[in-house]
Amino acid sequence: MMIPFHSVGDHGRLDPVAGQRIPAKSLLPIYLGKRTSERVLTGDAKRGTGEKIHSVIWLCDLRDSTLLSETMSIEKFFALLSDYFDCTAGAVLTNGGEILSYIGDAVFAIFPIGESGAACNPEERACAAALEAARDACRNLELLNQTRQEHGEAILKFGLALHIGDVMYGNIGVPERLQFTVIGAAANEAARLAALCKTLGQSVLISSVFPRCFPNQMTSLGVHRLRGVKQPQEIFTLCGDPLRQTSAILSGGKHVTPCRPTALAE
Repeated sequence: MMIPFHSVGDHGRLDPVAGQRIPAKSLLPIYLGKRTSERVLTGDAKRGTGEKIHSVIWLCDLRDSTLLSETMSIEKFFALLSDYFDCTAGAVLTNGGEILSYIGDAVFAIFPIGESGAACNPEERACAAALEAARDACRNLELLNQTRQEHGEAILKFGLALHIGDVMYGNIGVPERLQFTVIGAAANEAARLAALCKTLGQSVLISSVFPRCFPNQMTSLGVHRLRGVKQPQEIFTLCGDPLRQTSAILSGGKHVTPCRPTALAE
């Protein structure tokens, strides 16, 4: 979401959660995120400028959102999205990630690594945090789905992609209305990977770069081609996909025994 820079005065605005007035400098990170708000406050908001970021890309998209929106009032769907973002975006923030954008019902976040081409060891902490955020999102949604089921409501599902690559994060638009956004081949590949979740019947899909650091926390789903990507690649999922297990349990299926995770280096 983008707020016009000139609309944030020195006196601040109402806290969107508590309904209390807060300083503008505290309000900006809520709407723009930490990274973007810092750039805005330093005057770095020129069209066409950007920052190349090497990071873990964390893209989570709500499944069947069109069908859900057609079966309830817009007010109820709006409340549903808030619950969904609590489960997913909340998991990102808890584990130190940065939310760059909400794209409809999708969360686009990153776990920055550092300079492009970093070796496995510098990547390990960012990868570990992203994997934990994925597990937390699954656990959070499990609890939400239990409550929804108790109220006779449909359970929610998502498709979550974890990838690593370079993205360009910067300003696009017209001088009168700019938007911080993310572009790059890695971002497109993450979107294609998230879309593949439904085809493969998985809630979490992970690109082949992750197993270099965490080989025993994932299981291979074989080689697949991502739409629009020339080279096919091996795709992985979390061992004993937590959300997939939850859906099976809630529908009366059997529990899948997860594999033993690899101990993480401190």
